[in-house]
Amino acid sequence: MAHIVTLNPPSREDWLSQLADVVTDPDELLQLLNIDTNAELQAGRDARRLFALRVPRAFIARMEKGNPNDPLLRQVLTSREEFIAAPGFSTDPLEEQHSVVPGLLHKYRNRALLLVKGGCAVNCRYCFRRHFPYADNQGNKRNWQAALDYIAAHPELDEIIFSGGDPLMAKDRELDWLIAGLEAIPHIKRLRIHSRLPIVIPARITDELAARLERSSLQVLLVNHINHAQEIDEEFRGAMARLRKAGVTLLNQSVLLRGVNDSARTLAELSNALFDAGVMPYYLHVLDKVQGAAHFMVSDEEARRIMRELLTLVSGYMVPKLAREIGGEPSKTPLDLQLRQN
Repeated sequence: MAHIVTLNPPSREDWLSQLADVVTDPDELLQLLNIDTNAELQAGRDARRLFALRVPRAFIARMEKGNPNDPLLRQVLTSREEFIAAPGFSTDPLEEQHSVVPGLLHKYRNRALLLVKGGCAVNCRYCFRRHFPYADNQGNKRNWQAALDYIAAHPELDEIIFSGGDPLMAKDRELDWLIAGLEAIPHIKRLRIHSRLPIVIPARITDELAARLERSSLQVLLVNHINHAQEIDEEFRGAMARLRKAGVTLLNQSVLLRGVNDSARTLAELSNALFDAGVMPYYLHVLDKVQGAAHFMVSDEEARRIMRELLTLVSGYMVPKLAREIGGEPSKTPLDLQLRQN
């Protein structure tokens, strides 16, 4: 039986305290998990110079003690493989480093991404924006107002996506200000929030935030980012229940990661856990080719094989769309599975 760390995370009302209670040293993280640092782990500790290590203790509490291959640990622990300059990988795999105004990316005809905040609660080692110039796209009211002005001037937009970093790093009062600005623009119908915070620190879904989303005139969707069923706990299920009660549509996107979730049975367990929590599987992304993350890569051929097996393990409505994002394309690109769903 797995032994999970017991760190007694704070109550759900205290999300800012949990956000501040993070581990930034690989050695401390491994010590908390009772994992001996072998030569390979020691060699990987310097990768935090490439991309800082940041893990809240509330997330560490779901990791298995003594297991260096724990799927949650593998997502956040520095690795010496991050120093490998892999062919075909780049610092800007989605060609995003040209915003129309600071922090606003008009990537698709009817949808724009607002990078609300540059920081995250947890730094995932495979993050496709690990090299993004957040200093040039700061999340503040001056830049947000410029973004709102651009959105108001472009009637082809009907949906705004809050992204980041992590948009829920913004405080409730900041989100209220932004949402009110969008609600005042007649052609905006939907607000989509992409966030990892509800799974990393479920306490982020405060009663105040749920109430604000409930009274919004916009259709609100929350897209979680969850890669493994072990991430889901009772506190997360409670947070999703509050959002469902508020009328928020709940989806999930995952990334197919070598050594984390690259098996059909693991993905089936994730789909079942998501559905039990009231969250629909939405996308399974193949890895974006960001420099420093090549060791997580799963080939398209293997991804299709995994999906073929997944179709035999869960109902069709619990199978996410297998897709990749290609810089400059007007939408995500589905991988042609040539399969029939029953």
